[in-house]
Amino acid sequence: MIIALLTMDDFSTGNTPSIVDYLEEKNIPVIMFAWGQNVERNHDEALYAVKKGIIIGNHSYTHPHFSEISFDEGVKEIEKCESVLDELYKEAGVRRKYKPFRFPYGDKGGENKEIFQNYLVEHSFDKVDDTNIPYSWWKENGLDKDIDTFWTYDFAEYNIRPDSYHILLLHSHDETEEMVPGYYKKILDECLAKGIEFVTPDFL
Repeated sequence: MIIALLTMDDFSTGNTPSIVDYLEEKNIPVIMFAWGQNVERNHDEALYAVKKGIIIGNHSYTHPHFSEISFDEGVKEIEKCESVLDELYKEAGVRRKYKPFRFPYGDKGGENKEIFQNYLVEHSFDKVDDTNIPYSWWKENGLDKDIDTFWTYDFAEYNIRPDSYHILLLHSHDETEEMVPGYYKKILDECLAKGIEFVTPDFL
């Protein structure tokens, strides 16, 4: 059995209520990580999610690469988003039980990584339980010690945009076939149904 925790980044957007309703219908729990500016742009949608009991995490205020800004700038990003979220929960009349944090782009701050981690600990951010993640690289990269919420699998659906050219990756794995028979057909059929044209490769 595969067990998964669903997370979604860049909350809130215009389609947030539809997503929330779908997840509620299917009984799928989620953590939505909030880009503070997006919460302000889509305030009513964000309020709807909080009132529905969705856990909202901090994803910074303007979504910068934390390795490209100073530690102090990073703290301002986190704290400004915290302020937005505190106000959102207050307006919704919902107690904020958890404070998870995810770095934009998974960029943990480069040379400032350790002091960002210390900051998250000192300011009582919550670590998602990752004790059952089996991948050796998770511990080898210290992700089991980090407070922020990373991921083991990225759907990369943010790359679905019009008028774009992609090099797509699928894997030929018997293990995947055992779990989801015809997995490659399901994925590629959906691509074809959405109008994706597969081309013959050219080489330079």
